[in-house]
Amino acid sequence: MIKVEPPDGDDTRRWGPPFVADDMSAYFNAINRNKRNVCLDLRTSQGHQVLERLLEDTDVVVENFKAGTLARWGFSDEQMLERHPRLIVCHITGFGADGPMGGMPGYDAVTQAYGGLMSINGESEGPALRVGVPVVDMVTGIYAFSGILLALNARQRTGRGQVVDCTLIDTAVSLLHPHSASTLADGRVPVRTGSAHPTVAPYDTFEASDGAVFIGIGNDRQFRTLVHQLGVPGLADDPRFRTNADRLENLKVLSELLSEKIAPLTKNDLAQDLLARGVPASAIRDVREVFDDAHVRHREMVVERGDYRGIGFPIKLTDTPASVRETPRAKGADTHTVLTSLGYDEVTIDQLLSARVVRQDSPNSNGEEAPHE
Repeated sequence: MIKVEPPDGDDTRRWGPPFVADDMSAYFNAINRNKRNVCLDLRTSQGHQVLERLLEDTDVVVENFKAGTLARWGFSDEQMLERHPRLIVCHITGFGADGPMGGMPGYDAVTQAYGGLMSINGESEGPALRVGVPVVDMVTGIYAFSGILLALNARQRTGRGQVVDCTLIDTAVSLLHPHSASTLADGRVPVRTGSAHPTVAPYDTFEASDGAVFIGIGNDRQFRTLVHQLGVPGLADDPRFRTNADRLENLKVLSELLSEKIAPLTKNDLAQDLLARGVPASAIRDVREVFDDAHVRHREMVVERGDYRGIGFPIKLTDTPASVRETPRAKGADTHTVLTSLGYDEVTIDQLLSARVVRQDSPNSNGEEAPHE
């Protein structure tokens, strides 16, 4: 995989502190492993020529320029597919290329706001909140990955490539479930419910003696187990709480009763007792606790390779497991290697470097260009 950056580098290189190197934020470091790095000025005709050479032996192009940018440079979808009929072209934009918002810029939080996610996130009496991780960005990446795999599979049959179009706004709207289902069913406008579920109860955070614990009840059996464990088994047969619909209708009273019984208990002991009896529950833990957790480590969700520390791979394959082959690279660290593989000779590479069409930095660059012998 080759990542192509502009002369000034990917903006996320500067999204810090913290920084793990002079030109690399922890943010950038987390999402750019296993990629060779080429620094290329696509505003130049020579840069266009280098890109064309790259496309000759490429299966998939993923780009996130503002809609229409590549087309202005002579790399529209039609032009690329005409020159490279087997190419898969994946666009990731904020709002897409057309429609009332076509071409508008959009970051994760912007589309969380526009797409309704912020309106349903937060406490009922508080303001709308951004989801605490860039969930729209990350899920859009997953959707793009899925679309690319579908397109590659189709190419096996047809021999032709195609365009995969993913937008942040489409992702944000797709993530509105179950609020979207309720609104489309009866027109209701969802309200914020904090940690609570809008259609399942009890499904919320409760305060124990030493911190918060989350308990998620998905059926009547689990509810009966919960109240038995809390020493109030009669609540399971109370007509106010017999079914999920009953519990939702009387949620305020139920929450008060459960909170009173949970308050003297310790969060970890309660969660473990409930889990052992088939009731989903967990103490609320901070991120550092998560990375130190024995099960998270067992699942290899923390990767350590020399000075590099990152998140592991959530998709486990038995025959071809994922691995960290290359740690994130400095801007342009692989420019010379990649150009050589494309057939450029040393004289031409030197000319491109001198003209600043391409840039070659050392693997641990401080921003100074390094020799490429």
